[in-house]
Amino acid sequence: MIERYLPRAACCLALLLTAVPTLAASGFDPARPTMPGEPVSLAGKIVALSLKDAIFIGLGGNGSIRNAYRERLAQKAELKAAENRFSPKFSINSRHVTSQNPNDSTSQTEFSPTATLQSEYGTQLSLSWNNKVTQGGHTGYSRNDGTSFTVTQPLLRGAKREVVTAPVRLARLGDQINRLNLKATVSDTVTQIIIAYNDLLRLQERLRLAGQALMRSRQELRDIAHLIAAGYWRDYDFVQIEAEAAHQELSLEEATNQLEAGHRRLSHLLGLNPETKIRATDPLEASPVKTRLAQALADARARQPAYLIQTIASEQAAIRLAVARDQQQWDVSLVGGGSQAREYFTGANGRQTSENRENHAGIKIDIPFGDVSRRQTEVRARVEAKTQNDRLIEAQRALERDIGDALRDLDTHWRKYEAARRAFDLSRRKLEIEREKLQSGLSGSTRILACESDLRDAEIARLDALFAYRNAQAALDRARGTTLEHWEIALNDD
Repeated sequence: MIERYLPRAACCLALLLTAVPTLAASGFDPARPTMPGEPVSLAGKIVALSLKDAIFIGLGGNGSIRNAYRERLAQKAELKAAENRFSPKFSINSRHVTSQNPNDSTSQTEFSPTATLQSEYGTQLSLSWNNKVTQGGHTGYSRNDGTSFTVTQPLLRGAKREVVTAPVRLARLGDQINRLNLKATVSDTVTQIIIAYNDLLRLQERLRLAGQALMRSRQELRDIAHLIAAGYWRDYDFVQIEAEAAHQELSLEEATNQLEAGHRRLSHLLGLNPETKIRATDPLEASPVKTRLAQALADARARQPAYLIQTIASEQAAIRLAVARDQQQWDVSLVGGGSQAREYFTGANGRQTSENRENHAGIKIDIPFGDVSRRQTEVRARVEAKTQNDRLIEAQRALERDIGDALRDLDTHWRKYEAARRAFDLSRRKLEIEREKLQSGLSGSTRILACESDLRDAEIARLDALFAYRNAQAALDRARGTTLEHWEIALNDD
């Protein structure tokens, strides 16, 4: 009775196939991460940027981020292809052949569309239609028109839904890993931009301090020259100040060179022309950040890309192990189907027709013997699953260790910054006292030079401590996986 439904099945399956979306790329323009803010003007010889402006520019200009988003185009296409596993497939096979011999010439045309469908329980359906037309000078005209339908249902190997859908689930988990890798790329790049920006701001201040120190030394040279001329100071005092001025000129040149290197580093990360001069405008300040260890760990377990990637890798290994175990079973399947064919041909009695119908049903059994490769695949999958579980445990420990270290570093750098501020205030007060004593004749140039050197060292130490603390904040955000949330960055990877 199955032949009665073959034409209807062919029409229904053909309509279903026309409704299936095709795998076509919507375009080759990748998305990009975004954050709140207005576009930043890069006109002018010197571009003034806040840290937020620098991150805004880097999201669109950084080469690593652009390449990561281009790669996502291919990864999304691969995921769509994997998810198309249980959609109907349609193929057409056709050919036209002309042959000639001394007795006759013939032409043959074949047209054979085929539709296949696999369900999530391993059921395989196949519907095909074959139409072959032969035309010969002496043999005449003949046409063979037939439809066949087959169904196969596994009972053991490949019958479980979790096994049949494993390729799709693995592809989706793999895409989650790709998304996390994209997040890691953007987060790492933003962290690099923050550190490079902080370094540029620090170097700008170092250059300013070096310039001020040189100006003070030159002014003191002029003042002491007048005092020596008036007989109040001796010549060796002038030599000491002159040596200090030469040292400050050297420090200024070094600070200028370091600032140029800082410009190039930040310009590279932002994707700007290396000749573009950037002036960092953020204020030189910091505020304490209080974060509890439990909250930081909770954030990291929910957002940290490296940790989440390892959890997914463990899940993938478990799926592969289930598939490998399923492959050890016998291949026992129910098979059934039917076909009908009609043949039209011209003979001695004119046009004739013959028709053939066939139905079949049965069971297919495939029992492998001596194939050790399947056993080896299961052993490898079991080892990989255990390895990934061990790596997950190690990743949990590493996460706890990294978060604890980042929090301790943050607290330590804040205490260092507070100590450096107190040392700077005391050094400045000490210099003021020495200058008051100098006016009273109770101090000398050597003592003043020593106090000024101490003040410069204290100011540099305060500056270094400030930016070490700000970098520690960025490192904590990176360890917690909250860099994007902190700067309100959207990946736009839907």
